Amino acid sequence: MVIQPEIDTLLSKVDSKYTLCILSARRARQINDMLRGVRDQALLTMAPSQISSLTSTKPLTLALEEIASGDVGYERVKDSYK
Repeated sequence: MVIQPEIDTLLSKVDSKYTLCILSARRARQINDMLRGVRDQALLTMAPSQISSLTSTKPLTLALEEIASGDVGYERVKDSYK
């Protein structure tokens, strides 16, 4: 089983594995909330096969891909991340 994106690529984008964990979890929650809203709207207008194709990728996978591509960043503040 090959994990994409590779962990080395992800760790090069952040300062520690703990930062990666927090950043990816927060972004995955944002994506999940967005998908839930899209799914609710889609139920009114789209066919079930179209809805499943919209949500086939897991939110955490999308978050890690965004971090690897540099689309998601973070700013370290006093006691947390922003």
